Amino acid sequence: MKVGSGFGGGWLTAVAEQARRAEELGYDFASTPETQHDSILAATLAGASTEKLEIQTSVTIAFPRSPMVLAMEAWDIQHLTKGRFTIGLGSQVKGHNQNRFSVEWPGAPATRMKEYVRMMRAAWHSFRTGEKPDYVGKFYHFTLMTPNFNPGPIDYPDPKIGLALVGDAMARVAGEVADVVMPHGFMTDKYMRDVVLPNVAIGLKRSGRGWQDIQISGGGFTVFAETESEIEQGLQRLRQPISFYGSTRSYHEVFEVHNLKDLGMQLHELSLKGQWAEMQRVIPEDVLRVFAQTSTYDKLPQFVAEHREYASRVGVALPASTPEQRERAIHIIKEVQKVQVPGVPRGMEDLSKVGA
Repeated sequence: MKVGSGFGGGWLTAVAEQARRAEELGYDFASTPETQHDSILAATLAGASTEKLEIQTSVTIAFPRSPMVLAMEAWDIQHLTKGRFTIGLGSQVKGHNQNRFSVEWPGAPATRMKEYVRMMRAAWHSFRTGEKPDYVGKFYHFTLMTPNFNPGPIDYPDPKIGLALVGDAMARVAGEVADVVMPHGFMTDKYMRDVVLPNVAIGLKRSGRGWQDIQISGGGFTVFAETESEIEQGLQRLRQPISFYGSTRSYHEVFEVHNLKDLGMQLHELSLKGQWAEMQRVIPEDVLRVFAQTSTYDKLPQFVAEHREYASRVGVALPASTPEQRERAIHIIKEVQKVQVPGVPRGMEDLSKVGA
């Protein structure tokens, strides 16, 4: 099992130190978000500041950018890191694309994302071989590349492409074209197993691939801590992300699996009024338990073995401010890395039985 941490999320001046610290603690990979700051800039700084740590964006918002622009940036970071880069792509929802990024929303985000990934790969093929491009899709096309604009080949494999998802359609696309499946944090274990993984399996079958051809990140909210008391505190902190993401109607499929659609609509109405604090207060206590799986650190290897048998990578944020905490974190990371999992969801070993 690969174990990951995070970096970025704040000003770029802190990125290099955060990435180096993750590498020193023994993490296999580290991810940077794209909320208030640019993920590509953060990934570049992290890559330049480390030697072994896998760097990934989680995620880079795709549609406001040309796939050629991201293909060039990912190619450069892959060269810079000597093959350690994964570019995680996310679609974002319609409202943010239109009203925050000021780009058109032609619909069909899953179909569009599939083309986006394929065009990026077509760009890398052109960079590597010098062949004339001939990619034409409904949303994107790539038919021109002259030597003056071709960066040329690199001595490393193409960057991996990760794909963030919530809904069934994007899960099918991830199974069909992505290297890394990145389930959105707003997810439950039940939703992961009932909706996401079966649709990833459909995508794999469509592309003629198997579970061994992709990496899957452990999905859903988790609370890991030293004691049960700290877990309880961590659960209460989940009120903010659950209320925030749960107010977005595009994510209400997760609520529906648990018969909580009314809660989702209540959160949506409160968000329209800007009542962010009230949104957190209306989250029932039992919903926190529905969404989050928990474990103390000493039982974490067992938790991973029993609940993340489908995954090849998990994120574990560990405190490491004091020498004692650093020593503890290094030990926990090593113990989780020892866990052997099949990388196949329970009951879905045979893709020939998966519906189209």
